[in-house]
Amino acid sequence: MIDDSIVFLVFVVFTGAAVLATIALYARQSLIVAYILLGVLLGPSVFKVINDIESIREISHFGIIFLLFLLGLDLDPQRLRRMLGKAFIVTLGSSLVFAAIGLGVTFGFGFNLTDSVIVGFAMMFSSTIIGLKLLPTTVLHHKHMGEIIISVLLLQDLLAIVVLIVLNTMGQDGELIARLSYAALALPAVIVLAILVERFVLNRLLARFDTIREYIFLVAIGWCMGIAKLAEFVGLSYEIGAFVAGVSLASRPIAMYITESLKPLRDFFLILFFFTLGAQFDLRGLGGVIYPALVLAAAALLGKPIVFGWLLTRSKEEPRLAREAGVRLGQVSEFSLLIALLGTQIGVMSTLASELVQVTMLLTFVVSSYYIVMKYPTPIAVSDRLRRD
Repeated sequence: MIDDSIVFLVFVVFTGAAVLATIALYARQSLIVAYILLGVLLGPSVFKVINDIESIREISHFGIIFLLFLLGLDLDPQRLRRMLGKAFIVTLGSSLVFAAIGLGVTFGFGFNLTDSVIVGFAMMFSSTIIGLKLLPTTVLHHKHMGEIIISVLLLQDLLAIVVLIVLNTMGQDGELIARLSYAALALPAVIVLAILVERFVLNRLLARFDTIREYIFLVAIGWCMGIAKLAEFVGLSYEIGAFVAGVSLASRPIAMYITESLKPLRDFFLILFFFTLGAQFDLRGLGGVIYPALVLAAAALLGKPIVFGWLLTRSKEEPRLAREAGVRLGQVSEFSLLIALLGTQIGVMSTLASELVQVTMLLTFVVSSYYIVMKYPTPIAVSDRLRRD
């Protein structure tokens, strides 16, 4: 029997999103902002139409997983390996700069040192969703742009896992070095296993039944979720596993068909993700953190394009491309929200500091996505001139 609450949730989200997206398009506004605004309006802070945010958050996580899987399908493994080497210095340098900014600003507003350090951690990362959802892949310029952004975001994801391990260890009597060593061994193990299974099992099955579209669709989802779960099980993340699953298939002829088949499924879950982001925003806690949040949001929105642009230019990237990549990475990440929630759950971070991270992330999501959609080519641009898929 179908759960009426889930049916009602899907009805409210997608009917409301359709109405608000229509208004946004007529007003030449960003669709992402419309989805977030709908979540704020229908969530617990305003009209309280939907109160069970945890359920929809779990469902919406699939959107991020499929997004990473599809982007992995578009990347040549050899070229990705070269880009990761170039992106290492960029990722490390930018992370140190914004960790210091986050720590300094938070401590300056009177938060304790532990809160300030964790907020500094949260400021290091850029959004995988904004960076990749708004990135076209059909033009050569943006294929290289995608390689740069994906390389940086992938390294940031690995760094975020280290931060989460450190936080978990702070909350219990775990051995930090042992857990970090385990994670360092787990990633190459997952990659090797994915390559072997793809080459000797999956590729033969796809070649044997490539005329049955339903089977291809089913196997693609199963492969994505299977490797994602394996990565999560060994201490990495669903996102990294999904990306590895995609890259393992990238050189196969079937990759383009899988990409086109799964795009609607990805967009379905991403709409839920942006709705959830708005719905979990608590307007009641806004007053206590609004000023430091505005300073941190401004630091990310203005500082990240400058820092990333400079570092990428120093890495021999063309200046115009480096500036655009910097703007596309110029926000706080959904990983930052995870860090804040974990810090609060294990008791090493205050509720007020967690709310600071959440407000900062939401502000940067809205402003950054709006600016990118209005200025650069994206798949959801309101201008026909800028719309690229």
